[in-house]
Amino acid sequence: MSNRANEIRRRIEKRKRARYSTSVTPRKAVPPFLASDEERYGGSTYSSFDGGPGEGGHPLFRKEVFLFKVLLSAILVLSIGIIFKNQSPTFENVRHFVTSTMETEFQFAAVTEWYKDTFGSPLTLIPINQNKEESNTATPGKYAIPAAGKVTESFEANGQGVIVETDSKVVESMNSGYVKEVSVKGELGKTVVIKHSDGSETWYGNLGSVDVRLYDYVEKGQEVGKVEEPEGDNKGTYYFAIKQGETFIDPIQVIKFE
Repeated sequence: MSNRANEIRRRIEKRKRARYSTSVTPRKAVPPFLASDEERYGGSTYSSFDGGPGEGGHPLFRKEVFLFKVLLSAILVLSIGIIFKNQSPTFENVRHFVTSTMETEFQFAAVTEWYKDTFGSPLTLIPINQNKEESNTATPGKYAIPAAGKVTESFEANGQGVIVETDSKVVESMNSGYVKEVSVKGELGKTVVIKHSDGSETWYGNLGSVDVRLYDYVEKGQEVGKVEEPEGDNKGTYYFAIKQGETFIDPIQVIKFE
């Protein structure tokens, strides 16, 4: 009996030396007749919950949670596919909701403005030029002039925007927002479309070169591109338009170019 007790004590001491974790949880009192051999011979009344390989981990990266999300996503996609495949009038409202949700553009500019108003600083992932000098062409009011000059083609004649002749070499953003589109548009040539937080858009066309990229965040007065300069003429021209919803409005009602 003495030899067995000594062997158990040696096993207890060996296990204590090999234990890595110091985090233990007290166990509830166990009646003497249910105690193990180790407890009867001086063993610890604490249980270690050391996790083995592959146990525990961050709850966001648990395998069960990940597989559940994958399964839920697959079920959702399959259900939407069945709804669109089955043209039953019962699911008409669901189809309309899904279609409008997928076709509605996310308001990046509005979210950014909300973040700045709420937390006082822009998102860290937004590439903002901290060394940008204030534009000398900014109006005393809410907006900046893209490039000061003379309107050579009015909104009434154009139907959407105006053509401005200017001595300036650069065209600047009227207001802060996200670059929604950079493209070549028929008679407008190289064109930049910027989406603003109020839902409006400003179009800058007839550019000689473009200095922004798609989805860039631009500040008010930041350079968008260079004006188109005809050969043998010191003055360049550019196209400017403001779109509110589906309707273009006269830019002269918003800003003064001269």
